[in-house]
Amino acid sequence: MENNFTMVAKTFFGFEEILAKELQQLGAQKVEPGIRMVSFLGDKGFMYKANVALRTALKILKPIHKFRAFNESSLYKGIQMLDWSEYLDANQTFVIDATVHSDHFSHSEFVAQKCKDAIVDQFRNKTGQRPSVDKIHPDLRINVHIGKDQCNVSLDTSGASLHHRGYRTATNIAPINEVLAAGMLLLSGWDGSSDFLDPMCGSGTILAEAAMIACHIPANINRREFAFEKWKDWDNELFETIVNGLLKKTREFHYSIIGYDKAPSVVMKAKDNLKNANLDDYVKVYERNFFDTQKETQGPLHMVFNPPYGERLDIHLERFYREVGDTLKTSYPNTNAWFITGNIEALKFVGLKPSRKIKLFNGSLEARFVKYEMYEGSRKAKFQP
Repeated sequence: MENNFTMVAKTFFGFEEILAKELQQLGAQKVEPGIRMVSFLGDKGFMYKANVALRTALKILKPIHKFRAFNESSLYKGIQMLDWSEYLDANQTFVIDATVHSDHFSHSEFVAQKCKDAIVDQFRNKTGQRPSVDKIHPDLRINVHIGKDQCNVSLDTSGASLHHRGYRTATNIAPINEVLAAGMLLLSGWDGSSDFLDPMCGSGTILAEAAMIACHIPANINRREFAFEKWKDWDNELFETIVNGLLKKTREFHYSIIGYDKAPSVVMKAKDNLKNANLDDYVKVYERNFFDTQKETQGPLHMVFNPPYGERLDIHLERFYREVGDTLKTSYPNTNAWFITGNIEALKFVGLKPSRKIKLFNGSLEARFVKYEMYEGSRKAKFQP
């Protein structure tokens, strides 16, 4: 068994604790949340497992080197301290993603270029050949992060961001990021133990993530590839064992997961995406305007949705959010309703008091994820013995 090593899982602001919980449940060791990231220990098999199974991770990085960099020369020398032939052959391709928060360096592109020069020069001096840069589909993706004068070099185990699940081929005008959708569902307490409704489902992302959580289906089971599949130490047999082990933990789901959208073309997109994810047996999507509906199931209902903010969709915000509140109040008893909005001012039009309000970001837009508890009968009656 390969020895454990440190890894870093990147995530969105506000998801650090739920990502840490995911890692602990998967079996990670020394799990430590930070800001937009969680560090942990695991072996190569766990690296594969984390990429396939984690719902709220954007990337899994494997740190391999750190040093102090305070000018161009120290950066170049620090990168050359590594024997890059351990990770890369001269006939392969690579790319460097650099992020910089330092007084010594002002441009991430300059840092990436300098690191590239150091790697290429090392190969040329040793072999007379050099690997080339491929920004689209490299054999090795290298992450360089400079904070003040500390330079951390990591291998990107994931490749493209892990929100690229592989099931969504059709999108609407303002699709929600898959990792954001999964994180919202986990924050809301969704675990598959009741009926579920997304009344403004768009291209079906929240529905797909809800079904995968309910059935314990690994988040990235439909993904086409991970960066580690091109590494020198790639172990396909180990990977297959990990995937099969995760699939054995899937379970049946005995409630309903339903989506509404009022646009026929959007409903078709949602159905296509759910079929791509092999989830169409678990999820039903209907062409309906939420404001004309009422609760159709018995027992508790869990609702999570992403209403338009007025950023990219033209709506009358005050009227829209008032109708959201009115519909919940009059038509959805015994419902926990959660939604995210980037228009924080618009929440005052809902006319209901949220029982929870969580700060998140939808892209660069600061948002609030809010919960409204709709009781059966009056709230007062709810608390009478």
